[in-house]
Amino acid sequence: MSNKKKLDEKELVTPEVKKQKVEAAPAKEEKAPVAKTKKKPAKTPAKNKIETKTSTKKKEKVKAKEPKAEKPMGEKLKQLLDKTIKETKKRSKTRLAEMIGIFSAHNFYSNGLTPHELRTTLEDLGPTYVKIGQIMSSRPDLLPESYCKELEKLRQNVKPLDPEIAKAVIEDEIGKPINEIYSEFRDKPLGSASIGQAHYAVLKDGTKVVTKVQRPLIGDMMRKDFVLLKKLAKLVNVVSSKDSEDQVIDLVSVINELEKVTEEELDFRVEASNTKFFKENCIEDENVITCPTVIDELTTSKIFTMTYVDGCSLGHKDELIAQGCNLNEIGTAIVNNFVHQILDVGTFHADPHQGNIMVSNKKPYWIDFGMVGRISKKEIDLIQSMVLSVITSDTDQLITVIMSMGATSPKTNPNKLATDVEIFLSKTSGSESLADMDMSAMLSEVMDLAARHHIKLPGSYTLLARAVLAIEGVIEQLCPELNLLKLISDKLMTRIKNNIDFRETLLGAGKGALATSKKAIQIPNLAADSLSNLNKGRLKINTELTGMEEPLAAGRGIVKNVVLAFMSCILFLSGSILAGVNIEPKTTNGMPYISIIILTFATALGIYSVIRLLKKK
Repeated sequence: MSNKKKLDEKELVTPEVKKQKVEAAPAKEEKAPVAKTKKKPAKTPAKNKIETKTSTKKKEKVKAKEPKAEKPMGEKLKQLLDKTIKETKKRSKTRLAEMIGIFSAHNFYSNGLTPHELRTTLEDLGPTYVKIGQIMSSRPDLLPESYCKELEKLRQNVKPLDPEIAKAVIEDEIGKPINEIYSEFRDKPLGSASIGQAHYAVLKDGTKVVTKVQRPLIGDMMRKDFVLLKKLAKLVNVVSSKDSEDQVIDLVSVINELEKVTEEELDFRVEASNTKFFKENCIEDENVITCPTVIDELTTSKIFTMTYVDGCSLGHKDELIAQGCNLNEIGTAIVNNFVHQILDVGTFHADPHQGNIMVSNKKPYWIDFGMVGRISKKEIDLIQSMVLSVITSDTDQLITVIMSMGATSPKTNPNKLATDVEIFLSKTSGSESLADMDMSAMLSEVMDLAARHHIKLPGSYTLLARAVLAIEGVIEQLCPELNLLKLISDKLMTRIKNNIDFRETLLGAGKGALATSKKAIQIPNLAADSLSNLNKGRLKINTELTGMEEPLAAGRGIVKNVVLAFMSCILFLSGSILAGVNIEPKTTNGMPYISIIILTFATALGIYSVIRLLKKK
């Protein structure tokens, strides 16, 4: 059977990947793959493995940011791309004017770009920007959810790369003729995307592989486009209306972050590194579930080679049944491994849709590690506390968890948050265990609560919620009778039990009781002091008015606009008076130029202030 492996248009490298990606190759050696990760000892706990990997990556973070020198293009590749290089140089001279024209056509100057306008603008700008939009769609920590959902609709229709060019890229990177590398290389690509495309091949030793080849010039084009995009971003506002409050997104910061992510994606060693890390740390038993093996000798920053999975994706359910596959066994293996990735390793496949899980010889394979999420032990513990507080309907505990999950802002109102949390818990009050809950819906609801109350959550929570939702969809389509939440519930409850230290709990309770008893002894003295101060007129009560920040801010805005309107009236009156005064220079009809300037400015200021007042309403 042919491998339906595709280059998913949403292959992403998140900031979490960048922060914790496994060891990167030296910047000067273009052909060198990512430095090999340590092989796991036979009896090393998963927790210790992750801590070791993370500490290593922290040391390499600076190296990963260093710019990589582009390898000179070979003569054969230059000849094949001669026409394209000339067209690209010619196009670069007029690219900025072309981009301004496209932005202007979408009325970016009127009131910012709406979600729909942002998507259509990116489509008009071309495949490079469609790819950027797809990356943005997976970053709700950078853009509002409404924009992310709209950008998910972006699809690319790209022309496949000429196979002769793909071969020339491989020869340039490896330094050998194609017939010395492979015994077979199929010209027809398995999949084609804006950054690269994949080809089936067979090595000299008979190993079947897939080689992903980066399109020549794409890196240089994207970097130049980012420079232009950052210039235009200063003129464009992305405005999100939420709770009747306009939130202006700092598009320049978003573009800067996306540029870093795109640089990671242009280096295929990052995806190769993710794949190797996943195979070494997330696969418990390769006889149950596994992933492709990276071919280090044929992996560089511009090509990525891994073993070929000869099978079909989970989307071909009828084909799997015809092969005699036990769908429940496959589904159980996928869910158990996915939960293991999250709770035991802290690294998980962040895009586990049907196309990214293959089945070969009745065994599931994870593929496509362009998008990998990482979650810390502290974040897992917070999710665990969140689940327990929902089950026990503990409002105070859930408020503490939500505020601990992210960074609060001056706009965060604990009283309003408490009210919304109580409403949320009233909806889930019938759930006595995790198996009774909709896990992805609960995570989404909690993240929505945080967003409404201006608590900025790390991107890892969003990636996790999306991944859980994707797995739920996969299992529902593959084997609906499988109780996904029961499997997750059992694993989570086992972790909760294992993490409970009764000795520490009793010791903590004892310390708390001792501290409480000491404070209780002081109550009579404190009460006597308070009564004495009250009797002498010295008792003061400090009060804080909360929940008035937004009305006061709105009031200040209205006052400013009224002042502007009043100033425009004064200027208009002054300009009218000056119109009858004999002041040089004058126009042909005898009106002083100074009068015209003041009247024009007063009119513009009046229109501006009225528009702002109407918007506030």
